[in-house]
Amino acid sequence: MRGKVALITGGGQGIGLAIAHALAAEGCDVVITGRTLSTLKKSATQLAKYKVQVMPVVCDVRDEDAVAAMVAAARKKFQRLDVVINNAGVAHESLPVAKLPLEAWRQVIDTNLTGTFLVTRAALPLMKRGGTIVNNLSIAAKTAFPNMAGYVAAKHGALGLTKTLREELRPKGIRVIALMLGAVDTDIWDSFWPGAPRRRMMSPRTVASAVVNALRLPEDGSVDELVITGAAGPV
Repeated sequence: MRGKVALITGGGQGIGLAIAHALAAEGCDVVITGRTLSTLKKSATQLAKYKVQVMPVVCDVRDEDAVAAMVAAARKKFQRLDVVINNAGVAHESLPVAKLPLEAWRQVIDTNLTGTFLVTRAALPLMKRGGTIVNNLSIAAKTAFPNMAGYVAAKHGALGLTKTLREELRPKGIRVIALMLGAVDTDIWDSFWPGAPRRRMMSPRTVASAVVNALRLPEDGSVDELVITGAAGPV
């Protein structure tokens, strides 16, 4: 990974930051994005210890213009992207469809699905053969959970987008991986289950290690779906 450039959305905390650490430790330059400048600056300071180039960029992946500006900044500094990690994601309060506000639905769909589309579309011109896109989906992309309609719908849609991208980009030598995660100990649980048993969840570091191993595969090999459910079983 040394000398490569990775873009990680939602890279200022949680799984995104863990992946940024893992890639930077391998010698990869990283662009980390998020909506809070102070969080990004703090994370960039942490990543500086790896002696790689770290570029923090404030970006709301729901905003087409903000995404375009972020990718333009990455192009100006690095001229290319070798890895794109679509990690930015949110959840909504645990509510049945009958009580789910439209605004909550839109926020999750726009971030988890449309954001992945916007970032990928903008980043593709900077990617060449040998590049990899990793979309952080969740096991919710293949199953359903009551009271989580917006989240489940977004993840199901993102899986469809991921499969379509894989077919479109296969001839160009760009790999597309669906990252299918079970329960990971991050702040997203506060959105819908504040009392979730965090002690039984995977750590973001475990996820990051698996992602880096998948990225290390030679160009003639890949994984379509990287499924990590953890050792503790269902939460």
